[in-house]
Amino acid sequence: VSGTEVELGKVDFEKLIEPLVAKTIQCCKNALNDSQLTANDIEEVIMVGGSTRVPIVKQSVSDFFGKKIHDELNPDEVVALGAAVQADILAGNNKDFLLLDITPLSLGIETMGGLMDVLIPRNSKIPTKAARQYTTQKDGQPGMRISVYQGERDLVRDNRKLAEFNLSGIPGMPAGLPKVEVSFLINADGILNVRARELRSSVEQSIEVKPQYGLTDKEVEKMLMDSIANAKEDMQLRALTEVQTEAKQLIETTERFMQKNNSFLTDKEKQLTLDAIKELNGVMQSGDKDIIHQKVEALNEISRPYAERLMDAAIGKAMSGKNIKDTI
Repeated sequence: VSGTEVELGKVDFEKLIEPLVAKTIQCCKNALNDSQLTANDIEEVIMVGGSTRVPIVKQSVSDFFGKKIHDELNPDEVVALGAAVQADILAGNNKDFLLLDITPLSLGIETMGGLMDVLIPRNSKIPTKAARQYTTQKDGQPGMRISVYQGERDLVRDNRKLAEFNLSGIPGMPAGLPKVEVSFLINADGILNVRARELRSSVEQSIEVKPQYGLTDKEVEKMLMDSIANAKEDMQLRALTEVQTEAKQLIETTERFMQKNNSFLTDKEKQLTLDAIKELNGVMQSGDKDIIHQKVEALNEISRPYAERLMDAAIGKAMSGKNIKDTI
């Protein structure tokens, strides 16, 4: 070091690299968890890279998997050998093996409140497909924006935006009635096709995306590490955002109900409802999901009796003059 000869004993060396070896073992644990396997399911453990020649690395990996490691191949050439095997398979010369690719990061869309709704989780085998149904937020909503994201965080602002398109031409219907199916399809080339289709009217729009375009291995690793480091905070933010979204929807629904059925409510019911809405609005930005949830339940308790009363009246009117046997 700096022209001075220094001797480092095996014991001291192993002590210095112990944190790095522990990190390697943690990566092995994560890989098993992601693939839903145990160490007993692994048949061979092949060592890759020059550092795997270090005795303590070999011993630690062998102890973790509970079996003798495969170190007969040159660890500096293993990756190249694997690439050659894959090239042989892709060329159609080797039909005895099938190597499956996976998605390194989750793929999903943005939902109310800026939340990430995952359709294809990370580590899904390619090719793969998934679909989910969504609906509109407002009465007569003519279109829906589909924003596609990639990443592991609960809020889309912390993930990578891949694409965005509008599904327009949705027939005018009450909020919640349209059924929009969003489907993701990743083909063998890793190209993602996103399709949105309103099932009642067959209105449809689609787009093609290359999820891995412009994304380096380091960026993928950083996104994964960020998701682990912020997991607790993200869960809390998701829970808060979900209850805020529920509160906002409830307020809008209740106000529309009151406008449409104003004469059906008593003055006391109107005042109680307005007070409950005011209280709920007052705590919306408090950051306390439990208080918001309490106020949501309070508004529900006030509005439920007259909503049920109106429903009973509507049913009674529809059944007026009819024989019960005719409706069975």
